[in-house]
Amino acid sequence: MLDIAVLYLPIGRKTFDLEAGEYIRSESQALLEGNCEKVYSPNEILTSVEDLESFLHTIQTKKVDIIIYQSVTFADAEFITKTIELFSQPVIVWSVREPGVGARLRLNSLTGGNATSHTLKSHGRFYRFLFGNPDEVSLQNLLFTYLKTEEVVNQLATLKVGVVGETPPGFYFSGTDASALKEKVGATVHHIDLHKAFDACKEISEEEYLEVIERAGKQVIGLDRTDEKVQKFARFTAYVMQYAKQFGINAFAIRNWPEFFNDYGAAADSTLSHLTEEGLVAANESDIHGSISMYILQELSGEIPYLGDMVHLNEDNNSVTFWHDGSGAYSLANPKTGAKPGVHPNRKLGLTMEFGLKPGRVTIFRLSKVADEFRLFIMKGEALDSPQQFWGTSAEVKLDNDAVKTVYDLMDDGLEPHYALVYADVADHLVDLGKRLGIKTIKYF
Repeated sequence: MLDIAVLYLPIGRKTFDLEAGEYIRSESQALLEGNCEKVYSPNEILTSVEDLESFLHTIQTKKVDIIIYQSVTFADAEFITKTIELFSQPVIVWSVREPGVGARLRLNSLTGGNATSHTLKSHGRFYRFLFGNPDEVSLQNLLFTYLKTEEVVNQLATLKVGVVGETPPGFYFSGTDASALKEKVGATVHHIDLHKAFDACKEISEEEYLEVIERAGKQVIGLDRTDEKVQKFARFTAYVMQYAKQFGINAFAIRNWPEFFNDYGAAADSTLSHLTEEGLVAANESDIHGSISMYILQELSGEIPYLGDMVHLNEDNNSVTFWHDGSGAYSLANPKTGAKPGVHPNRKLGLTMEFGLKPGRVTIFRLSKVADEFRLFIMKGEALDSPQQFWGTSAEVKLDNDAVKTVYDLMDDGLEPHYALVYADVADHLVDLGKRLGIKTIKYF
């Protein structure tokens, strides 16, 4: 069920076949009500501007996320003009098929959608077009893509990213312009002092941090619950989860070096893994846009995302490898090996994760920013059933496009070196999200 409030407006004129139109209207309403949390509709075709205006006035105090304006039959532009005078929400213009060909033009719905689209474009209003009948699977897929996008836009408008610690030296891509981010994407940032977090997590009770260890132990093979580094991981993780609940934080960007090693005496990677496993996506190196990228993939797919560097190109496999030094949600591990505990490959401190990621179809994505421009980057591929390629966590992905050309194109386009990945095909959703947000979208598929 989509958490979205829809205003459904079936529009027609009495000079057309309203009996055929009524069937379309009732089926459309049933489809929407079966999949959306709230649907406001008139329960009959609105055949005059006066009827439309009267109905709209009953809805004006309601929370509406999107308008579905269905040209059940042809209707002139007075209808849509009156609608956008009273409502500012995005519009889906829906035209349906003719009941038959060879005799009277019974609905002329496509022309109605054409006229409506022209009017919306002339008024500078955001809209999408939809063609087909409510029982068509292809139409349902596109409709739900549009509606899912609107749901995610709403979620982004309330997204608060907890930024724990400052951006590491030289990692300029990890920061953001908070006001531009809010204006373009909707998300806000909430800064948390890293050393204060270190101090606060010492106050976490044994009962609270043991609960984290217990949950991790069910998924991490051979986890030593008595290890001091494991206990430090659990204390910090428990504190962050409590903080998230208290302040309404849905995603994190955490500075994982050098303070975690030098001042806290443990690696941050396992905290990132655990948070992401629990649905609080967490990006390393205070990467705010990386965290938002993970969040978007999670909300679009319902699956757990991963964030890593692109570290290796294999021309023979047409593949690239995404890696990071020990962070990755436990359930992403290849089932042949499972998630295992380890130490940081350079600092030799735990707790980190050691595994190669599971095989499967993936979408690779990033919300990017260069100078004053936000961009969306999208790739698709197949995570191979490869052994772990480097210490830490890694996934070898065979790209749908030519891997060599893609790597060169990515460098030419100046994409940041952190890539979010999810085990689902949500590329079309991401393209629609870019259109909805007005963000340039670059596809490599």
